[in-house]
Amino acid sequence: MPQPRSSRPTQRDIAEIAGVSITTVSHVVNGTRAVAPETRAAVLAAVEQTGYTGDAIARSLVTGGTRSIGVAISLLANPYFAMLIQAIEREAAEAGYTVLLADTHDTVATEQDTVRTLRSRRVEGMLLTPAPGDGAVISELVSLGVPTVLMDRLATRGDVDQVGVENIQSTSALTEHLASLGHRRIGLISGAAGLSTSEERTLGYRLGLGRAGLSWTPELVACGHSSREGGVEALRTLLAQLDPPTALVVANDSMMVGVLHEARRRELRIGRDLPVVVYDDVEWADLVDPPLTTMAQPIEAIGRQAVRLLLARIADPDRKPETVRLPPSLRHRSSCGCPPPGK
Repeated sequence: MPQPRSSRPTQRDIAEIAGVSITTVSHVVNGTRAVAPETRAAVLAAVEQTGYTGDAIARSLVTGGTRSIGVAISLLANPYFAMLIQAIEREAAEAGYTVLLADTHDTVATEQDTVRTLRSRRVEGMLLTPAPGDGAVISELVSLGVPTVLMDRLATRGDVDQVGVENIQSTSALTEHLASLGHRRIGLISGAAGLSTSEERTLGYRLGLGRAGLSWTPELVACGHSSREGGVEALRTLLAQLDPPTALVVANDSMMVGVLHEARRRELRIGRDLPVVVYDDVEWADLVDPPLTTMAQPIEAIGRQAVRLLLARIADPDRKPETVRLPPSLRHRSSCGCPPPGK
């Protein structure tokens, strides 16, 4: 059997000992492609025989784990995600794990690249906020047996752990609140197409209209693409109608920023000229004038629960997948056009 050529073994040495190509060794070490079990066993045996510890990845092959988890998320999509990451890091640190973060830019192609990059670092599991239209990346992770938890944006499948907020009843409650104030033309600025959160909040809006005895009017819904710029354009579209909405439900805080800018440009007073409620509650929601009536997500709880689900999956790969829905909280302030409770 060939022996290593130097005191510090390399992947070439591992390949010679295992009788495979350097490419195959790379796939085993980096987890970038499925390898036949007997081939993988030969490579791992060579790693252990030589004591190859060129990097953290190689050491993980010998020790059985990197004590790290990957987080693939869009850092630009929503300020809410930055708060979510903080909760994830705290919970992971308490369990002795480090977090490797990769930005998906909210596109499927970039998401696929970032997920594979994280896998190449031999993370023990993956936390993922799927990009709009994703399906292939989730299926790949599940088929490869990578412990995975979806966060915030959930999938209509039962073979993966998921944690997010309840969207339908809570958006219905926001819509019903505006209806209780006498509004009969309530508009919705919806999120990006292809996201479960967008679909569920739109469904909740329609449910709220029905409960208030109001009919569904398609022209009162404008897509804000889950972005600030989209919120600007959506508000312009709604206000350009001959009979514009008298109040608005905005489906996330990024779009709400756009609504605030466009309303100010038009010299519209939020809460008086244009009552508004918004899904999400950012730290500045009670600092603007008037303070925003919001549906606040339990961000800390979502992040911590996601890590707990992932660690449970790592410990027991055969456990039944769970979908956890956490309730949001209505924070009644003044942007809806009425004083908050107690005022």
